[in-house]
Amino acid sequence: MVRQGKLVIFSAPSGAGKTTIVRRVLPQLPQLAFSVSATSRAMRPGEQDGKDYYFLSADAFRRRVAAGEFLEYEEVYAGQFYGTLKSELDRIWTQGKDVVFDVDVKGGLRIKEQFPKQSLAIFIQPPSVEELKRRLEGRGTETAESLKKRLGRAEEELSFAPRFDLCIVNDDIERAVAEVQAAVTAFLRGE
Repeated sequence: MVRQGKLVIFSAPSGAGKTTIVRRVLPQLPQLAFSVSATSRAMRPGEQDGKDYYFLSADAFRRRVAAGEFLEYEEVYAGQFYGTLKSELDRIWTQGKDVVFDVDVKGGLRIKEQFPKQSLAIFIQPPSVEELKRRLEGRGTETAESLKKRLGRAEEELSFAPRFDLCIVNDDIERAVAEVQAAVTAFLRGE
């Protein structure tokens, strides 16, 4: 049987900086491995299947949901699914590593519910909704309609922050990374 390791879950509204924080913390903690999520959205320039996401058609995604292959999943926008395949846990635990998730808020809470004692759920919070809007606009990837959807969703997601083990406000990336690294290190040591 594969050793069940620990789980570190990162969730945040889009644009809060969670992916940036995860990318900065991962190289500092070699006992962690990144869980690649699955999505039915189109691949963006520079992304690679199996590295950034497992890109599936909406039909293939639904078939795998019906087969019970997902640890968690969410239809984030109409016809656009995101989720975590159970096989990712086995892949990472077989390597003897602990798992890092970069998932949406509801997915993060679902993972925490399934593994309450062996997981640390971290919510990355933007300093304000206005700053979140500025960051999303700065990406240059959002249309007016997609920006409106993301900001509406962000306000809902912010209401879930108290249900996480730790909430870190990302108003200064260096401080946020240091706080996350300290918290994750303590968790992995069992402190």
